[in-house]
Amino acid sequence: MKICWWSGPASPRTITPDLAGKVLIMANPTSGGYRAEFLDEVRKRLEDLGCRTEIRLTRHAGEIGEICSDPSLQVKTLVVAGGDGSINEALTGFQDHPQPPELAVIPFGTANVLALELSLPRTPGAIADMIFQGKTKPLHFGLANGRPFVLMASTGFDAEVVHAVPLTLKRRLGKLAYVITALKAGLTRQSTSLTIDMDGVQLKGKFAVASNARHYGGPFVISPGGATDPGLHMLVLERDDPWSSFCYGIALLLGRIHKARGASVTPFKTARISADGPVAAQVDGDPFGATPLEIRQTDKTVPVLVP
Repeated sequence: MKICWWSGPASPRTITPDLAGKVLIMANPTSGGYRAEFLDEVRKRLEDLGCRTEIRLTRHAGEIGEICSDPSLQVKTLVVAGGDGSINEALTGFQDHPQPPELAVIPFGTANVLALELSLPRTPGAIADMIFQGKTKPLHFGLANGRPFVLMASTGFDAEVVHAVPLTLKRRLGKLAYVITALKAGLTRQSTSLTIDMDGVQLKGKFAVASNARHYGGPFVISPGGATDPGLHMLVLERDDPWSSFCYGIALLLGRIHKARGASVTPFKTARISADGPVAAQVDGDPFGATPLEIRQTDKTVPVLVP
């Protein structure tokens, strides 16, 4: 099996005919959702369809981003087998690539919200067929302190949980690790008031999510549009005490968070989230420092494969 990328001069290239069918699949073998046999089935199906395909397993943190930012990366399609954090890493790397390839996703992670957004198939054969067929949509994203996010950038309780959940527990229990961590944190935390300035309008709240996607934390809808539609929305919750959090949770389950008392969903182009002291932040489900957050819409897109 021939390798699908190589080192070369750091200059823009166009995909030549002999590279037109090349596919590079990247996966983290230490992640909880990694399945070697699944990837091998995808590879075999792609090769049966005539695509020169390689599976490359990462050897250190940040390797997906390093490869995606390399101008000498010469493949038609870069496939990320992982969760939303791995996709974010690829997207961040693409910002430094003059001609990024098409992006495809094999949902292997804990949440896989983007896979839900794109209605991606779940079987090896269907995923391989999707990659071969090459139908794309423009994947929009926002920027939080210059870092791309394809799903959300948030600050408040959910970000505190993302910062606090142990990696070993996440790998062992998946989504349940977040529930356990949230229950522990909810008993002892002290919330901080946030100031959200959006396009000249100021709001106050205890929790803020800048969303580029319809879904949040799984199948729960928090805003109109989606990751393949332009535009950002800000969800602000005025309170985060236990009773209010319970009520907001019920509204989220019912798809009515935008109608809940003390909640608002607002379209915006630029925003700043700040607080009197640092408040934990997260981007696409991974820790991302703390406030303040400067968030803005961007016109850039990446072609993503869809069914």
